[in-house]
Amino acid sequence: MHKILFLFCILFSSLLLKAQDTLNVVPDKKVVIGITETPPFVVEEGEELSGLSIASWELINRKLSLDYEYKSYPDLTTLLQAVEDGAVDFSINPVTVTDLRMERVNFSQPYFISHTAIAKRKEHLVWRFFKNLWSWKFMSALLLLLGVIFIFGLLIWFFERKHNPDEFGGGARGIAQGFWWSAVTMTTVGYGDKSPRTTGGRFVGFIWMFLAIIIISSLTAGIASALTVQSMNDKIGAVSDLERFHVATVRNSGSQEFLDQYDIKYMALENRRQGFDLLDKDPEAVFIYDQPILQYEIEKQDIGDKVEVLQKTLKKDYYSYSFPKGSPWLSLINPELVKTLKTMEWRRLIRDY
Repeated sequence: MHKILFLFCILFSSLLLKAQDTLNVVPDKKVVIGITETPPFVVEEGEELSGLSIASWELINRKLSLDYEYKSYPDLTTLLQAVEDGAVDFSINPVTVTDLRMERVNFSQPYFISHTAIAKRKEHLVWRFFKNLWSWKFMSALLLLLGVIFIFGLLIWFFERKHNPDEFGGGARGIAQGFWWSAVTMTTVGYGDKSPRTTGGRFVGFIWMFLAIIIISSLTAGIASALTVQSMNDKIGAVSDLERFHVATVRNSGSQEFLDQYDIKYMALENRRQGFDLLDKDPEAVFIYDQPILQYEIEKQDIGDKVEVLQKTLKKDYYSYSFPKGSPWLSLINPELVKTLKTMEWRRLIRDY
């Protein structure tokens, strides 16, 4: 009997403590949620708020039923400072989780996975064609092709110079005639004005005719690629390649921390609009920022014919809610956030946005 009474007291005490913790977490006043406009996650249209982050919080609060209000900040820097200082209870903005930020605030379970991407002004096709004419990729392919033609022209001249002097005789003149024969044979034009007569010359010609089919198909493909396909995706194969461009990003963003980590020189801008203005003025500029935000702005401003987001990305980003250090809200909201991410409604929101 005493044991049963003891266990009942422990159970009652634990329930009482849990209820007390809940009361401590849920205050009588409204919960203050910090935000800053970050389309398509937080979109401010007058007094109306929309976006993926707003929708995610509304789904979570269906279970929590908290009385809340939004407090808007001009940029992410001041918002994170407000979170760190406890001026707001938490923020639902899509904040990229980084090592430096984890020293200042706490983060929830990530609710969106994205990438840090590169935006660049599109090059005109005609301009790209003529610029690529002088690229090393094109010049090296062309030089290699001429070198192979010269080698077989020299071989045919070596065998034919004495036995066929009318067509391949002489020194420099004979070598030039051999080069001409080699080029004509490779391109399968077949004028018939030059033809080998010796056994050695015909053997070289036989080998060259079949080898030329393979060589010309691969080399011409390389030349065509150098002229038409070469783009920024080809030029940026590693982070260090960014040093050849005028790099810009938004101040105090996750992209800035990434560039600092790799010691890449950049211009720190106040907002994303300045980044797109820079792309419009400077053809050698690249704007490093969050991929979904870049794509949203390009679509919103209808500048898809002028600006593109490169397929190659720099790193993966995890977006989370942010909380002051030691905030009791984190333990309350995190489980509901995880449950929300498993719902069909959340998947539909991701698809719509």
